[in-house]
Amino acid sequence: MNSDPFHGRGSSLSPTNRFEKLAVELDAEFAAEASAPATQFLVDHSQSLITTNDSPDIPFRSSFNAYRGCEHGCAYCYARPFHEYLGFNSGIDFETRILVKTQAHTLLRRELTHEKWDPQVLAMSGVTDCYQPVERKLELTRRCLEVLLEFRNPVGIVTKNALVTRDLDLLKALAAFRCIRVFMSLTTLDRELARKLEPRASMPTARLEAVQQLAAAGVPVGVMVAPIIPGLNDHEIPALLEAAAEAGADHAGYTLLRLPYAVKDVFSDWLDRHYPGHKEKILSRIRDLRGGKLNDPQFRNRMHGTGFGSEQIGQIFEKCAARQGLNGPMAPLSTEHFRRPREQLSLF
Repeated sequence: MNSDPFHGRGSSLSPTNRFEKLAVELDAEFAAEASAPATQFLVDHSQSLITTNDSPDIPFRSSFNAYRGCEHGCAYCYARPFHEYLGFNSGIDFETRILVKTQAHTLLRRELTHEKWDPQVLAMSGVTDCYQPVERKLELTRRCLEVLLEFRNPVGIVTKNALVTRDLDLLKALAAFRCIRVFMSLTTLDRELARKLEPRASMPTARLEAVQQLAAAGVPVGVMVAPIIPGLNDHEIPALLEAAAEAGADHAGYTLLRLPYAVKDVFSDWLDRHYPGHKEKILSRIRDLRGGKLNDPQFRNRMHGTGFGSEQIGQIFEKCAARQGLNGPMAPLSTEHFRRPREQLSLF
């Protein structure tokens, strides 16, 4: 296997930004001498926080996040192309240039206070992980949870970082009003594969321990087996679901790997560096599930693929989930207890 030029990073590429007319290309000698870039944290001066979507593939309409870009560095991350809208690239920039919405909690309070806000479930980590490493220091996600608890507005969280257990006090309080559900993203049980594929995310054992702690605290918690990568981790589906059930998860879902825009180049390069002998087999299997392509952007197809291979993966997943009791209906989150601060003051 090839050595990793940027230890602890998911990508060493600087792919061309599809929105930029000019591109800088380093010659091989200079690029080889370049040191691994340190992470830069840049202030994001956005004046709004909550965004909406109308995608039939996504189970939520509104979402927010305090961070853009993600230091976890997952080689497969579908969110990488979003960095191109900011003038960066989908490769090394995505995981080393993190934009931080330092006033996220203030913006959230303002938007929830507004009379036009229709109480509804908000999603965190719809694009990048709200518990990425810098959250340990900045605590922006925690501050946002404090606001959500103040308003009793329901929220769903997806993360692959055990740091979520730091906020058990807030999560338990939200659970008392049926205002929280956490999904732990679990891609593999293989520690070595996880280290290469998701270099700065929590190890699989730590994620399962987090599931156990959340469940024991009465916080509804499920597992997302995401992404399933044919030829790399699809054989782990039964073991992943068994481990999730043993840890106390009450539900499980999955998505197939998708490689939009420059993500296909980042992931292909990752295969060259870590699994060169398996590269063509893996890419071929991805094409089999994507109509001959590495990505199918069509709604209803992009999450689970098409064709016999995708149906087979789906059947295996459903059977294993049923065996472990992870396929039942989830209790819906509630807006019944939503309140605004001024509504509380009006009582006096």
